[in-house]
Amino acid sequence: MATMSGHWRPAVLSLGTALIVLAGAGACAKSEDSDTPAAGGAASAGAQVAQSAAPGVPTCTLEQFGGTKVDLKTAKIGFSQSEKEANPFRIAETKSIKDEAAKLGIPAGNLRTTNANSQFNKQISDVEQMIDSGVQLLIIAPLNSDGWDSVFAKAAAKKVPIITIDRKINATPCKDYLTFIGSDFAEQGKRAADKLAAALGNKGSVAILLGAPGNNVTTLRTKGFKDQIAKVAPDIKITFEQTGQFSREEGQKVTEQLLQSNSDINGIYAENDEMGLGAEVALQGAGKKAGDVKIVSIDGTKGAVKGIADGWFSAVIESNPRFGPLAFETATKFFSGEPIPADIIISDREYDESNAKTDLPSAY
Repeated sequence: MATMSGHWRPAVLSLGTALIVLAGAGACAKSEDSDTPAAGGAASAGAQVAQSAAPGVPTCTLEQFGGTKVDLKTAKIGFSQSEKEANPFRIAETKSIKDEAAKLGIPAGNLRTTNANSQFNKQISDVEQMIDSGVQLLIIAPLNSDGWDSVFAKAAAKKVPIITIDRKINATPCKDYLTFIGSDFAEQGKRAADKLAAALGNKGSVAILLGAPGNNVTTLRTKGFKDQIAKVAPDIKITFEQTGQFSREEGQKVTEQLLQSNSDINGIYAENDEMGLGAEVALQGAGKKAGDVKIVSIDGTKGAVKGIADGWFSAVIESNPRFGPLAFETATKFFSGEPIPADIIISDREYDESNAKTDLPSAY
């Protein structure tokens, strides 16, 4: 994927014969709220856009799935959030779902939302209860990638389509679930590796603050980063890896432990911004100055992008959480009989010193 002006990636998705470019909702500035693409075909700031579906990619139709046509404006819809809304990503994600539902005229009482607060058993129970209550569409931000068999059994019995967002479930599309909408996580890791290698001059020692175990985001962001570092900067050595659970507090604790055992670390790859921001606090506490240890992270929150402007972060790879428009557009097309790709991969921008100050309003 070639980088475009403003650090955007390609911005269209093929759903059957239709092309869609969708502007995201969520925690963005007023200039970002328009659904109209900016001049030149690039999406407006804050938009969530999707790449073209690859030729021959598996698709699913309502007829193949075996469900019945549903009018979203009168349907009962369930949204399951995986983690507490203290993380800016989760705040923006939930807000985007609610905002788009309101925009489409879906009554507030028809959209049921739950939050598992990082407890997987609770998320399974939440979703099963929503199915039992008669929801006709499920949008799930899964905590873990495995362990969903009981949900699939219940959903299949009632022919309830499931759209998964931001993390992928290890299951069969068009059978267990309809489609996955999210980022290319391995590509995010590769892009982070490129940015950190450049910041370090292709040499030095690097620590990885791993995301939470048990989901494909952590696995792929780690693999993408390691593979790319080995390819482009073999003189960079990864000398420390530990999970920070995608948490700012844990990111700080792990970095404090790191600095006690390896005070000469040159770079930190944080698999989300919250851990990167925790690492920044730990570095400050250890008497480090901005830039002494290069930080590259993934998400695109305002705090991390501001960290670039302040000199603590070298780059941030976006993972856009504004799923509402794309999720509901996908559901609308599915219920109208159009084919839906098994994977809908969004394009993510990136921030560095060249655009962090000017593009800060695009962060969430």
